[in-house]
Amino acid sequence: MSISSYTAAPSTAAATSTRTVPLWRTGGLAAIGAAMATTALAAVARSAGVSLEIDGAPIPLLGFTQLTLACAAIGLVLAVALRRWAASPRRTFVAVTAVLTALSFVPDLIVPAAPSTRAVLMVAHLVAAAIVVPLVAGRLPVRTR
Repeated sequence: MSISSYTAAPSTAAATSTRTVPLWRTGGLAAIGAAMATTALAAVARSAGVSLEIDGAPIPLLGFTQLTLACAAIGLVLAVALRRWAASPRRTFVAVTAVLTALSFVPDLIVPAAPSTRAVLMVAHLVAAAIVVPLVAGRLPVRTR
């Protein structure tokens, strides 16, 4: 066998593709991350001595998980609707979720709970919003029309 009969195999360079991740997947992963973060926050607060009780009844840690997942799902439905019907879905989503996050403090302020419990609840809302809103907003188009 001679060197001259050797043929090189064709080069297989990695093809670069712009694979887009569906909005529901990004939203779902953001919701799971936010639920884990709020549950961890509540666990740390409880271990630090915060009562996490409303009107004498303890808030279960799983309650943080469940409500975060439910509210993130509502936010995802909102994002899908805005992507379809809003002229500026990203800006509208960020504005609406900012208002909804601010409104989510109202129940925390009126429930009969210790100030430390109220603070943990409000911080949990901020943590969840800080995780979900940017990730979902990043998947929305700036303009549709």
